[in-house]
Amino acid sequence: MEDTTTLQFVWFLLISILWIGYLILEGFDFGVGMLMKLIGGNKEEKRAILHTIGPVWDGNEVWLIVAGGATFAAFPEWYATLFSGFYIALFGILVALIVRNVGFEMWGKRDTDAWRNGWEWCIALGSLVPALLWGVAWANIIGGTPIEPVTTNGRESLEYVGNFFDLLSIYALVGGLASLAIFFAHGALFLELRTEGTVREKAQAVAVKATPVAAALGAVFMVWTLLRQDSLEVLSLIAAVVAIGAFAFAAIRAKARPGSAFAGTALGIAFYFIAQFIDLFPNAMTSSISSAYDMSLNLASSTNYTLTVMTVVAGLLVPVVLIYQAWTYWVFRHRLSAEGFGDVKSPIDLLDKNRKETADGGRDSGAGSEPTGS
Repeated sequence: MEDTTTLQFVWFLLISILWIGYLILEGFDFGVGMLMKLIGGNKEEKRAILHTIGPVWDGNEVWLIVAGGATFAAFPEWYATLFSGFYIALFGILVALIVRNVGFEMWGKRDTDAWRNGWEWCIALGSLVPALLWGVAWANIIGGTPIEPVTTNGRESLEYVGNFFDLLSIYALVGGLASLAIFFAHGALFLELRTEGTVREKAQAVAVKATPVAAALGAVFMVWTLLRQDSLEVLSLIAAVVAIGAFAFAAIRAKARPGSAFAGTALGIAFYFIAQFIDLFPNAMTSSISSAYDMSLNLASSTNYTLTVMTVVAGLLVPVVLIYQAWTYWVFRHRLSAEGFGDVKSPIDLLDKNRKETADGGRDSGAGSEPTGS
């Protein structure tokens, strides 16, 4: 087996970063979506919950699109094997995301309880399913799936030879439950940071209970992952320890310091998946049939010329995307409350309202500072 080249390593690293960015950002979207019916008591509270992620959820999903496109271009064999073997699971995630995103758009289109209730269930289930299945998928990628050489039209390639139920091992399901709990807690902390009043109090109560569960399940999966390794990877061990420590820190700080607790879950998610990518390297897919059938990055890779062109393009465009998304988060950084959503129906309405309130406050302040005799 040939060694991994520098460009192959760079693109494996970049794809890892894209996935981690997606799972951190979309992770709290999933959590907020699952919490909408649990925390939202009335229409105003639910609207406030939706508007915490309304301006950013579609931007967060760009990370997934770019990660998938980068995998297709840089490692086409990885992409082909992954999407053929995990077709049903990935199709389920896609359908759930579509249903959830339509729910975001349609929830406020009619002012009836039945209409809103139906779309709330779409948002909740459309958030729960991907939160669960992404964990199952990554547990299978690092844990191994039935892959072996298959000859088609005289060409031999590594292909998935199992079925959907081969993806549902106990190990993979534990990985799914861990990711579900982690994203749920991550979303509760995000809501606590972005809201005021009753919604914030409810989010805090959920976060205090959810973060210890997330920390426990994350620790179980990390320890199990380390025990499955043929020889313990030191870097994987370090990343797992940092992830477990970050989740534990979030559980301790959830009530008193939601900002540091949210940073803890974000850091925990990052190192939780860093440990998995370290465990996977230098392979793109691992075989549960025989290690001789593992798909190396070298085997899965595009040509060196393709990787070179992609590197130049990524170097020019990725910073622009990061700056734009950072600007979006900055513009919509204000806390929200149910009381502030009388006539507000969109993020733009909310932004206009905040600007008007700021301008009115400035005029009032200016008028009060004028000399009495002027």
